[in-house]
Amino acid sequence: MIFFMGIKAALSRPYAAFLLKRRSLWTNDSLATQEKWMNYLIKKGSLCSYGIAHNLTKVKGYSDWKKAIPVREYEGLLPYVERMLSGEEDVLWPGKPLYLAKTSGTTAGAKFIPISRQSMPFHIQSAKMALLSYIHETGETSFVDGKMIFLQGSPELEEKNGMKVGRLSGITAHHVPAYLMRNRLPDKKTNLIEDWEQKVDAIVRETAHQDLRLISGIPSWVQMYFEKLLAYTGKKTVKEVFPNFSLFVYGGVNYAPYEQRFKELIGATIPSIELFPASEGFFAYQDSQKENGLLLELDSGMFYEFIPVEEYGKDGAQRIWLKDVKIGQNYVLIINSVAGLWGYNIGDTVKFLSTDPYRIIVSGRLKHFTSAFGEHVIAEEVEAAMKEACEACECSIVEFHLAPEVSPKDGLPYHEWFIEFAQRPADESHFAQCLDDALIQRNPYYKDLIHGNVLRPLKISKVKETGFQAMMKERGKLGGQNKIPRLANDRNVAELLVKYKV
Repeated sequence: MIFFMGIKAALSRPYAAFLLKRRSLWTNDSLATQEKWMNYLIKKGSLCSYGIAHNLTKVKGYSDWKKAIPVREYEGLLPYVERMLSGEEDVLWPGKPLYLAKTSGTTAGAKFIPISRQSMPFHIQSAKMALLSYIHETGETSFVDGKMIFLQGSPELEEKNGMKVGRLSGITAHHVPAYLMRNRLPDKKTNLIEDWEQKVDAIVRETAHQDLRLISGIPSWVQMYFEKLLAYTGKKTVKEVFPNFSLFVYGGVNYAPYEQRFKELIGATIPSIELFPASEGFFAYQDSQKENGLLLELDSGMFYEFIPVEEYGKDGAQRIWLKDVKIGQNYVLIINSVAGLWGYNIGDTVKFLSTDPYRIIVSGRLKHFTSAFGEHVIAEEVEAAMKEACEACECSIVEFHLAPEVSPKDGLPYHEWFIEFAQRPADESHFAQCLDDALIQRNPYYKDLIHGNVLRPLKISKVKETGFQAMMKERGKLGGQNKIPRLANDRNVAELLVKYKV
């Protein structure tokens, strides 16, 4: 067994070099690669109901494409999805979906996102390439020889008219490469536990005495795991429990606000890899520890489009493909894929940091912003402001949420920040000032509102220990792929958090 594990580590470097050389074929010819996928989608899509209804056979280029394929959110594709759910074939893509990934919806209840036989391998390939990129750049392979944990939803799938239905993390659990199964934790029995708190407790018991070297998951739930692990073992840091822990892989939310708290829990600064996966596809991953941003996956069965955030939903909104993107512009990400998604707004916004190669950051969610007073504060701004304030005041947080208070009983309206501190600042009023100043620096509209006495400075409401977990449990969204909303344009989440204030 030791010999087998050593062989895997030894082979990982030449394997990484080989695959990265192949990757350079499309990173060096990005636009041609995207055109290739556009043409392929036209060819295959014309064989299904959607393609026939939208005259895809007449589409000869991107100009025709924009005329033929409207931009839609999930509700716009729902009639097609309902036909697939009933068992009809050749609806959005030839044949039936291999899987339907079930996600939490907002206006339409549960969403069912198709995953085809063609699209499924790309979900696995991108995660693999992220790890191999890290190995190739750093030469670090020690994590390959130890145990790995993936905090995810249940792998249990339902059968519906010849299609398997489940959460994306549960679906991908059935496609973990065989050579990783010996390393992977937790076991199937533990993974099948539905209650998230019970599941994390079981994972703690199963992993506490293992040689964990790679840990992966959404930061908020990994943090929950770390805290329970330390309580169970009586150790002060995660590094005392897992001395060989050397790589953290995450996605779903920005890691920066959690970074200080993770350093405290782990007892060291651990290298990390950011991923940008979703039920709709695996869009990007961190390919370098030296360069900022995530490499946009351009050869993975998708054709991307972009709409400037400030124009989305307006008549005459600019709609472009990769060729015309600009560095620094905030875009709504639109995808078209071999899973059968057409002109689909996934709800995330991105910003390009580079076009050679094409690297992005995830700047937020289109519907997660605060603009009750015209300021349009986005996730990228509040997360950076929070990190700056925590560093300046030597404190750390567990989680936070920003909501507007439009009609206070006393004085001017304001932004209310609900914050669960892990380590409180020595001077809370100074922390509040640092946080407000950091947001003013990043958002000129907020700056004008504060300086013009339209808004008063922010107010901090402290949330008691585990308050955010309790709030998510109350919403029925504890654990798994669910993410805590960092900001909102209403007080729906805020009203739930009020009862957990200190």
